[in-house]
Amino acid sequence: QVQLVESGGGLVQPGGSLRLSCEASGLVLSQFDMSWYRQAPGKERELVASITNDGKWTNYGESVKGRFTISRDNAKNTVALQMNSLHSEDTAVYYCNGRHWNYAAIDYWGRGTQVTVSS
Repeated sequence: QVQLVESGGGLVQPGGSLRLSCEASGLVLSQFDMSWYRQAPGKERELVASITNDGKWTNYGESVKGRFTISRDNAKNTVALQMNSLHSEDTAVYYCNGRHWNYAAIDYWGRGTQVTVSS
């Protein structure tokens, strides 16, 4: 059974840093483009960052560009999101997503991890 499990969320002060991890099982990670999405209460789901299956290309949402970094380790079946200079607008549930590089209909989601930025 395919699983994406996020970890690393929690409470952090404004200006602080947090590192999220996504551990995948039941799939070959190198076949999947990976993304982080987030959703805050009352808001639509928002793309935070994405990385191609081979790690060659990355994209970031405008609101996080320059502050967040996505990375992957296919050998360890993990994807990470390093978040720096956090502010209150970053508060959301963060979700890990995997989409097959060639078959977009093969699409998996984690259950999410809560990130709260507050003093």
